[in-house]
Parts: sequence; structure tokens; C-alpha cells
Amino acid sequence: MFHADPVAHAEHPSAPRRPSALSVVSSVIMNLLAVCGLACIVMVVLAVVFNVSLIMFKTGSMAPSIPAGSLAVVQTVPAASVDVGDVVTVKRPGQMPITHRVIKTSPGADGTTMLEMRGDANSFDDPGGYQVTEVRKVLWSVPGLAKGVIWLSNPFVLLAITIGAALLVLWAFWPRKSEDDVDPDDGIPDGRIAVPERGVGARSRIEA
Repeated sequence: MFHADPVAHAEHPSAPRRPSALSVVSSVIMNLLAVCGLACIVMVVLAVVFNVSLIMFKTGSMAPSIPAGSLAVVQTVPAASVDVGDVVTVKRPGQMPITHRVIKTSPGADGTTMLEMRGDANSFDDPGGYQVTEVRKVLWSVPGLAKGVIWLSNPFVLLAITIGAALLVLWAFWPRKSEDDVDPDDGIPDGRIAVPERGVGARSRIEA
């Protein structure tokens, strides 16, 4: 029996689909998490290799140069390397460390250095001075950033961020069915078209 050749149909590429709002938001959040993770890694490397750490200013004794609520990056250095005008943090036995500006340095006993300091907002010098071998020197500071660090250090906030990040990663990598796939119930392989043959008793043929 003669069978007519099926008419070839040209395939037209489908128009590119715009990403959904949820996909855009999740992509932005994933990028932010990646940046935060990279920043944490950098801070750990700096802390180990260069003795760099962070301190927060709770009082305004160094205002206006370093107001209360500022976050500062400090580096541990020998006290003998400190110059007048540097802002340093020194440890005080039985008290909290203090961060003020150096106004005078002089050699001390047993390889120590005597530092006289004063807060920029204070009208008097710190009493007694500080005889130390090393200090933490302020490299730079950012006003108002300490509040954000305190908020992020809250255990409940950290737990919420961890759970949210885990759910977002799970959603991003969850396997999905592509819309281009053909329903398996139709019995037609992907990329092929069922073309019926003409004539009595004809069977369907699969054309690529």
C-alpha cells in the first residue's frame, strides 16, 4: 500500500523565558551569603596571619573621630612601635580594656613602654599611664556598624539565618522537571512527533 510522505514541519526555537521573581530573590540571597562567607574566611586569615581583630566602641570617649557604636579593625603590635597620635587599645588588670589616643611614649622597665593616653572627647589624661609590651592599634573604623554586629551575634538571629540559608540551598538544588520534557504517558520520546500514516489499517509512525 502506498503511503504519502508526511509534511516536514520546521521547528521554531521557543522564546527565552524571564526568570521568576522568586528565582531572582533567591539568586540575590545566595550571592549575599557567598559574599558573607568569603568575608568570614578573609577575616579568619587576617586574624591568624596579621593578628587583626575587631573591637566595638560602646562609649563616646573617642568622639567625634570614633563615635559610640563604631566598629574598628585593630592589629596587635609591639608597644615600642606606637607613635604619638595613634589610637590604641591597652589591657588594664581587673578592668575592661580601654581605647584612647597616645599623647606621649617613653621607655619603661624590662622592655616595656610607658604610654600616656587621652580620649578625644575627654579634657584630662588617663590617670597613671600604661606600662605595656604590646597593644592593639586601630587601623580604621566604621561608625554605627557595631549595632549590626551585636544584632547578628544574637543566638536567635543566628539560628534564624542558619535555618533560612539551609532551606534556601535545599530549594535551589531540589530536582525539578523541565517544562520541555514530554509527558511520559503519551509514549512519545522527547524530540519526536507522531505522524499518522494514511490509508485503512495504517499505524502511527514516529518521525524525528
